[in-house]
Amino acid sequence: MLGILGVSADGESVYRAMLGAPDRGVAELADDLHWAPERVRDALDELARLSLTRRSDQRPSGLLLVDPEVGLEQLLARRQSELAQRQHEITSSKVAIRELVAEYSDTVQVGRRLDVEQLDGVDVVRVKLEELAHNCTSEVLEFITGGGQSEANREASRPLDERLLERGVSMRSVYLESVVNHPRTVSYLEWLNDLGACVRLAPALPLRMIVFDREAAIIPTDPENTASGALLLHGGAFVTALCALFEQTWQEASPFGSTPQRHSSTGLTPQMRAVLSLLAGGHTDEVVARKLGISVRTSRRITAELMTALGARSRFQAGVIAGERGWLHGT
Repeated sequence: MLGILGVSADGESVYRAMLGAPDRGVAELADDLHWAPERVRDALDELARLSLTRRSDQRPSGLLLVDPEVGLEQLLARRQSELAQRQHEITSSKVAIRELVAEYSDTVQVGRRLDVEQLDGVDVVRVKLEELAHNCTSEVLEFITGGGQSEANREASRPLDERLLERGVSMRSVYLESVVNHPRTVSYLEWLNDLGACVRLAPALPLRMIVFDREAAIIPTDPENTASGALLLHGGAFVTALCALFEQTWQEASPFGSTPQRHSSTGLTPQMRAVLSLLAGGHTDEVVARKLGISVRTSRRITAELMTALGARSRFQAGVIAGERGWLHGT
């Protein structure tokens, strides 16, 4: 019963024994409880520490029992004070825990949150590109879709690219293979190469994008209409995924200036494989032409050549047969 007050079982047994005969000494208590004297002494020392007994002034070797109403009330008050302090500590700990949880939650949410900014129209996009290029310190990664670039696009990009490269920023760009049929874009890429940029060509690109320092990325709001505006993405897993997509495409692309190699077993160029892949997806000649940056006439010519080579009666069938033969991946 007295355990809640901090009294041990031995201490309580000795205390109750003394209540019946306060004058009994160690030997008498030991006989009464059938304990060893040392065990009784340990219990008495505990009772003295708890102020339930005190030394006798008349008998130096004796102990007096403190009035239970006084001793136990004082002990109870002490325990209540300790419990109140403990409760205060627990309450403070709860507050601290809530603060830490909130801080952790905020940190996690910041890490998970994808900050998206809508950029409406070409002019707004170009202003934002100027700002990002000015603040860029280490690297630019970009996919440039659309084949041959318009004069307006080239003139808007030229000063930004020049300042970036002059500051020592690394620039890697992937254009569509079809740009080789656009002399002015070819001249622009040669100029980029001379300034230190790394340019490669791919038969098809997943989307138009530019990534600055692997922290911010601009992608079109509508991939089919890049003039409609763009999204600016800051941080988050999505930007990391775009960088991974870039690296994979970069490894598969051909250096600018090199001749695309036909596969030894199929005789297909990378561009022809890209056409087959789009045909297998059910895309029309117009969509194929737009994605590869070529004319619809050229798209139809390549499709007709592939259908003849595969013995297919439709564009979709050509894609399916090519997949069955392993042509889509050049295997």
